[in-house]
Parts: sequence; structure tokens; C-alpha cells
Amino acid sequence: MTNFYTNFQVDEIGRVVSVGDGIARVYGLNEIQVGEMVEFASGVKGIALNLENENVGIVVFGSDTAIKEGDLVKRTGSKWIFPRERPSIDTILNQKQMNSRGTNESETLYCVYVAIGQKRSTVAQLVQILLEANALEYSILVAAIASDPAPLQFQAPYSGCAMGEYFRDNGMHALIIYDDLSKQAVAYRQMSLLLRRPPGREAFPGDVFYLHSRLLERAAKRSDQTGAAINVGLSVSRVGSAAQLKAMKQVCGSSKLELAQYREVAAFAQFGSDLDAATQALLNRGARLTEVPKQPQYEPLPIEKQIVVIYAAVNGFCDRMPLDRISQYEKAILSTINPELQKSFLEKGGLTNERKMEPDASLKESTLPYL
Repeated sequence: MTNFYTNFQVDEIGRVVSVGDGIARVYGLNEIQVGEMVEFASGVKGIALNLENENVGIVVFGSDTAIKEGDLVKRTGSKWIFPRERPSIDTILNQKQMNSRGTNESETLYCVYVAIGQKRSTVAQLVQILLEANALEYSILVAAIASDPAPLQFQAPYSGCAMGEYFRDNGMHALIIYDDLSKQAVAYRQMSLLLRRPPGREAFPGDVFYLHSRLLERAAKRSDQTGAAINVGLSVSRVGSAAQLKAMKQVCGSSKLELAQYREVAAFAQFGSDLDAATQALLNRGARLTEVPKQPQYEPLPIEKQIVVIYAAVNGFCDRMPLDRISQYEKAILSTINPELQKSFLEKGGLTNERKMEPDASLKESTLPYL
């Protein structure tokens, strides 16, 4: 008899009181904890988020059509945890299946892209772009598309974050991209309202900010010697230029004021044609300052090249140039400016008078064919 009873397993079970919109109300789970996983009789999993006097509010992972009133619900005794094991490279994940494949090069920068609430066609387009660039060799896509239930969209960033932490904790480098957390907030709002939690501003729950700050803190770059790569004075800068390179600060300083004046004057210029010379010059400069930052998709511009292009626009080299020739002009000046001089802009000294003389001469020569 002693041996017979040792094989028994005791589970705490409850019964479904009501179910709908991905939320199940369950009676009888008196010892359950917040965040604990449960399993319904149909095999569908859920997570307990609301512990109330009469019942437990459980968010269902997946479709709730197989769950009916009176069904049994079993505690699992474990919380929702995404295992920090070797994740799959060159794979698209929807949190339901995983493969294990890839290399272990500590120099590689592994990229984790989390698509939250995106259209299926958008995710497919991104996959095609990564394939063409041979980027899937070091990339992971976690997809919780718009048609997926809100709980899956809510949990997707945590799944992606756990994958990035695997690389980080094993001495490798990882970049995680959440696209985007506002859709996760919408999914969390939907879940919270269905659970009848008190709404805050715009019906979002009060802890939505903690939700995102927790994710971003987990994704921060840390060093055992120097701590996190966060500077309280610069990371949330009240004066934006405090976090810029000196050369960029020098070339951008006046552009912010000019763009603000341009937007103000442009609104009134639509109603009249008689403009004085100063106003017309401001409109010309503002239109070109607006055009200069535009660039083709998937063609990032290094910071030293950005400095050269903005320098040309701020100093009036583009003022008389047709707007449709700005992009051609940018390519021309970047090919004529000495690359070593461009890299020197990144030094702490910034743009000295001596450094300005050489680009000025090259810019004047390159500008003439485009006027």
C-alpha cells in the first residue's frame, strides 16, 4: 500500500465560471499566484493576472473557442518563463515552436526583431529584405501579428528580450528592436479592461510605463566595472545638443531656430505673394533644410557624412539650388570632400577655422553645376 500511494500526484483544480474575449473567470484556485501558468482541459494554456475574492481572472494564450463554462482548469505551479537557451538563428518565431541552429562567434552582432501587431504582409516584406541582404544568418524574428490574440502580442517583447539576454550572458553581442511597444501597450490595455482593472489616462492601466521601462532596462548595455551605459544628464537631456558631437552641435546650432521660423512663416506665406527679400530667403533656406535630411530606405549615412551635408545646407550652399537636385548634390559633395577630413570631424575639437577652409573650397566648386 505504501508503494501504491507514492505514485499519486495531487493537482489543484478549478472550474471555468465564464469565458469570452480571451478572458476566463475561474473558481476554486485558492492558492494560485499572480503570473502563474494554468492549463485548461482542452490543453490551452493561460496566465493568472487577477486574483479576486470570488474568482481568478485568467488571460488565455490562443483561441478561447475550445474553453467552455464548467471546464476544469489545472495549476501548473510555474510562472510564464521563456527559457534562456540557445535560440534559433535564421528562424521566424511565433512563440509556439523553436529550432536550435546557428554559430557561436562572439564577434557577431546578433539581431532580434520583435514584430508586435504588424500586418503579416509587412513581416513577410521584412523577411525578404533580410534574405536579400544575407542578414537572416544572424537575425531572429519574433512575430506576434495583428491577427494574433492580445496576450501573445503582450508577451512577444519578453520572448525577444530573453533571446537577446542569452547572447549577452554568454559573452556575445545582441541588438533588440521592438516594433513597436505602443502596440504592446494597446494589447495590455485591452487585457486590463477585460479584466476590469482601473483605467488611467486614455484608458491605459497605471503600470503601463513600468511595463516598458522594465523592458528597456533589461535591454541596456552594462559593464561590471562601470555599470550601465546611462548618463543621467545626457540620456534624458533637457538641452538636446548636450549629447551631440561637438562638430554636429556646431553645424546644427542655427538650423533648429531657422526651421522653427520657417514653419511659422510658411503657414502665412500661403495667403500672400508679396514677400520681402528676408522672408523669401528664410523660406528658401527652410525648404532646403527640410529636404537635406531625407535619404533612401536602408541607406544609413555615417555621422561624419551627415556633418558635411548639414554644413553645406546651413551655410547657404544649397539656397539657390532646385529641390529635386538636392539628393544628387549630396552624393557629389560627399565624393569630393577628403574622407580623412570627414573623419577628423569626429574628434573632440570639432570644426576649427582651419578645418572649415578645406570643405568650403570643395563645396563652392561642387555647387556650381547644380545651380
